[in-house]
Amino acid sequence: MTNTAQPPPASGARSARPEHLGHVIFITAAAAMGGFLFGYDSSVINGAVEAIRDRYDIGSGTLAQVIAIALIGCAVGAATAGRIADRIGRIRCMQIAAVLFTVSAVGSALPFALWDLALWRIIGGFAIGMASVIGPAYIAEVSPPAYRGRLASFQQAAIVIGIAVSQLVNYGILQLADGEQRGEIGGLEAWQWMLGVMVVPAVLYGLLSFAIPESPRFLISVGKVDKAKQVLFEVEGKNVDLNARIIEIDHAMRREHKSTFKDLLGSRFGFLPIVWVGIGLSVFQQLVGINVAFYYSATLWQSVGVDPSSSFLYSFTTSIINIIGTVIAMVLVDRIGRRPLALIGSAGMAIALALEAWAFSADLVDGKLPETQGIVALIAAHVFVLFFALSWGVVVWVFLGEMFPNRIRAAALGIAASAQWIANWAITASFPSLADWNLSGTYVIYTVFAVLSIPFVLRYVKETKGKALEEMG
Repeated sequence: MTNTAQPPPASGARSARPEHLGHVIFITAAAAMGGFLFGYDSSVINGAVEAIRDRYDIGSGTLAQVIAIALIGCAVGAATAGRIADRIGRIRCMQIAAVLFTVSAVGSALPFALWDLALWRIIGGFAIGMASVIGPAYIAEVSPPAYRGRLASFQQAAIVIGIAVSQLVNYGILQLADGEQRGEIGGLEAWQWMLGVMVVPAVLYGLLSFAIPESPRFLISVGKVDKAKQVLFEVEGKNVDLNARIIEIDHAMRREHKSTFKDLLGSRFGFLPIVWVGIGLSVFQQLVGINVAFYYSATLWQSVGVDPSSSFLYSFTTSIINIIGTVIAMVLVDRIGRRPLALIGSAGMAIALALEAWAFSADLVDGKLPETQGIVALIAAHVFVLFFALSWGVVVWVFLGEMFPNRIRAAALGIAASAQWIANWAITASFPSLADWNLSGTYVIYTVFAVLSIPFVLRYVKETKGKALEEMG
């Protein structure tokens, strides 16, 4: 279609301002429903942890595996979603994820035994992994460059709203069950309702996927140029030279042959350096222990003497702080840039985690932390989540949607997201046993990773603010 040796003509896309920004926001929000389900499904298990332990009479090690096993599905889903999306399209990939979310919700609510509960969680994890890849990739591909940072933030905003809604639903169900996770409501135990309610957003996600257009980059890759022009007109506006824009995108995609796993490999150290940077961002995002706050917070607070209803309430207030931090990041990500936010967040998280480690080092008195340490632990936990949300929670997904060259974006994002899920699994599976060993020491480990993330960003991570996707790499 175009001479790959010559630069494409300027299209004006970099400064494009769509006439119907509301339509672009709707498209982005619909795609981000996968992020909502990602957050909801990841966090909803928080309300069922102690009930599952009691119902199946299992110890911390087995319990951790049941909770964390979904993350194996996440890693597989993330690793394969890029290839699936390149083969059948971004929208079809979303629809497959919606079906898997629905099946997982029904199965998890009605398990026959511990083994099939684990199986349904793996299936749900596969859907989460797919959503974690396809959401940011699709949003990056349909967003006008001038708005891309803010629109890419929708993915993380949807994730944190999903987390908050899951905790609110869990709290409401717990109240209906008189504060008992195993209390009966309509013939099912409270924790089963917690896991089953996800059917509602899963079905909505599937329906919304029929109301949004396919990615213009995928349409161009399969020769549907007229449809791609129509989508570009919708999302980038009439002031963009559509023919030049098509050539620009096609030129970027044709600079090298179609992406394969081999394209991610370098001559040294396995992957290309840019892929390792993406993996590093993903891994550091998890190794600070953020998902302990969402998978185990109710259990954590109960372990230091907080009653069950209050522990669920604290889980919900943490989720609200998460939303506030995400909104702050959405406002700042295109103003001050991705790297400064990441560095601010790393410093704030390190301080908060260190304070939590100090607070949890105190001996329990009558099964509770001393008053001072209890207050410090509670405040520091919320500060930690705030700094994570206004930084790494958002900027990692923005980076992963932007930083890779077009030719490897989907595959590289899949590898990075898969690494994220593996790191998530390591933290989630190890926390109950580490907490039994030394809760304070566990938080010291998370503090160390928060500190190490600072030199990593300073040395290896480049700013992507304001650049068109075709400029990457």
